[in-house]
Amino acid sequence: MSIRNLFIATVAIVAIGTGAWLSYQLMSPSAPPQWATVLPAHGELPEFALLDQSGQPFGRDGFEGRWDLVFFGFTHCPDICPATLQVLASARTQLAEAGQQPLPRIVLVSVDPERDTPELLSQYVGYFGDDIIGITGDLDELQKLTRGLGIFFQKAAPDGDNYSVDHSAVVLVINPNGQLHALFSAPHKIENFVHDLPIIMSGR
Repeated sequence: MSIRNLFIATVAIVAIGTGAWLSYQLMSPSAPPQWATVLPAHGELPEFALLDQSGQPFGRDGFEGRWDLVFFGFTHCPDICPATLQVLASARTQLAEAGQQPLPRIVLVSVDPERDTPELLSQYVGYFGDDIIGITGDLDELQKLTRGLGIFFQKAAPDGDNYSVDHSAVVLVINPNGQLHALFSAPHKIENFVHDLPIIMSGR
């Protein structure tokens, strides 16, 4: 084979190999989530009976039919709760601007049902934008949900109505089947949710 023909053959082989590599890259699945922990077995939610911010009943079936980002907190929380809700709302806005569909709903479950009435929750979650709901209700019913999900909360140094509540800072991802699908541990950053949620919600 002449040097010219050998050169042409080499270029063709390289081109074919490069094309195959590009095709593989395009067809291969995306990288797994970097910050979220996706559960190998999706956990079923327990039965519970609470109220949403409109005073309407909200139970296990309220989590069915869409993706939810669930955070446990309370309206009198001075820093962690509003900061986390702002991160989630900002991440959702960025996902919407990027054309992500579906978009997750944001759910605040109050761990302070003594003070967090539906009316107060409605006013509070409204500060963080649209498609954010609050859930509150009887303490026993709340504990059914938190115990089933492994969420900790406890009054800290109670002094009448002037008290705080210690609680888990994890953000749970509930899938449209109403199952615990994944979780994000603190500290929470906007870019972590923006990167991982499309991967999680696509089922990859």
